[in-house]
This record gives sequence, structure tokens and C-alpha cells, in this order.
Amino acid sequence: MKYVTHETIWIKNHPELNEKWVQDRIAENPAILGLGDLSLRDRERTQPKGGRLDLLLVDDETLRRYEVEIQLGETDESHIIRTIEYWDIERKRYPQYDHCAVIVAEDITSRFLNVISLFNGSIPLIAIKMSLLKFDDQVSLIFTTVLDEMARGLVDEDEIDQAVLTDRAYWENKSSKEMLQLVDKCFSIIGEFVSGFELKYNKVYIGLSKDGQPNNFVEFRPRRSYMDMRFKLKDSDVTREKLEEAGIEVIPYDKRFGRLRIRLTRENIEKNRITISELMRDAYQNFNV
Repeated sequence: MKYVTHETIWIKNHPELNEKWVQDRIAENPAILGLGDLSLRDRERTQPKGGRLDLLLVDDETLRRYEVEIQLGETDESHIIRTIEYWDIERKRYPQYDHCAVIVAEDITSRFLNVISLFNGSIPLIAIKMSLLKFDDQVSLIFTTVLDEMARGLVDEDEIDQAVLTDRAYWENKSSKEMLQLVDKCFSIIGEFVSGFELKYNKVYIGLSKDGQPNNFVEFRPRRSYMDMRFKLKDSDVTREKLEEAGIEVIPYDKRFGRLRIRLTRENIEKNRITISELMRDAYQNFNV
């Protein structure tokens, strides 16, 4: 591979490139923000009290909406306030969806990063640093998350477990006996590296418990002809590439609860038993540190 040097360009001072150009690039491929497989819902979205939301992106699977504000140069007070205001307007306008505010700027100073972090936890807020790199006569946009959303749910996951317990018969009817056998096969792998766990049948997913307490480092969501598995692991390009090379379908990362998601069939499990075992071991260690 040939090594080449690059030049970092300050978009705010560029004679030709501007915020609209940045919007165009994100609109063409929202995935470049690093927030998952998103699609464009709207741009320059007019707000009831004045102003326009730069970009409204949506996760087609979860229907979660991302209110994105772009600023060239450094972040400032008005930009942060505007981002939160537009997020608040959209979530009140469409309360049936989950919403997340996103700030994108060329420079997010430590001062404003501290200010933004104060909101994190009470407001779902993500800060992304944007860089424009020049290679000869070509340029590329790089987006780096400098403040991620604090993982949380509407209620604690353990509370969800207690509220909606079901049984195996419920899941055999909801999915199929064949898929429940798939759950059993994956569950048996857990017993190879740790003991004392039991399957816990909840309404939304099949989890795990130990000594009567939820311990969901892995979740099973069987359907009629396939099964989704969710691992308590950080998102990783290396892991994704490894799974895709093995022929395992990777579902968009669950940022809300911090879970890596894959989709399996009986054939996937038979051929990739070692890979699945490694994922479960890593998830167990990550969840129970």
C-alpha cells in the first residue's frame, strides 16, 4: 500500500465549500456520520418558531429519529441551544418516535464539550467532530464521535424483565419449536464456559438469569424462520467484518442499549459455532466485569 500525506482544510474559510456542500454529502450517505444505517427523512426542515433543522435522519428498523445540526468552525452557545431546541420541538411534534439530538462541528472545544456533557443523561445528545482531508486534488469528510449518547432506556432493563414474564409455550407459539431448539443450542454453548445460568422467557425477548437475577449479556429473539441474537458488546468494525466474512448477517447496532445484533439460521449456527461461542464469551466478560 502506498503512503500519502494529507492536508486538513478548514471548511469555514474555504472559498467554494460550505455548509450546503456538507449537507449534500451526508444526505447522499447518512452512514458516514457513524450512527448506523440511517436514511434521510428531511433537510432544512422548517420549525414552528422559526429556523430550519439542517437534517432529519431516521433508522428504518427502529424508526428512531436523529435531529442533526451542522456548524462550520467552532461550536458556540447558540448552536448548542438551537440543536437542543429543534430536538425538543420534533420530539413533542412526533412523540411516537424516539429522538436524539446530534451536533456536528469542525471543532468542539473542551469548554463546550464540558457544557454538552452536562446535558448527556437527561437529553439524548451526540457530538461529532467533522474534518475535511485533502489528498492531492481529492477531498474526504471524516466524522469522529467525541461525545456519545449515554446508554439508557425508558426504564431499567431489569424492570422490563420483571414486568412482562412469559413462558416457553408463549415463544413456541410466537416463533416456532424449531427456533426454540435453536435457542437451546446456543444456550448450551454458554454452559461450556460458565455455569448456573437459566433461560428467562420475557415478552419481548428470551434473556438469561443467574441465582434468580437477570444477567442478559446475551438476548435471543426467535422468529418464524430465523433468530436474532444481541450481545452486550461495543460496536466494532473488526467484529462486523469477521461476522460478514463468516456469512452471518449483522443488524444495525443498538446504540440505545449498547448491543451488537446478528441474525442467524440453523445453518449459520452449525457452521459458525466457534465464532458465536467467542461472541458470547466476550459479552459475558464485558457485562460481568
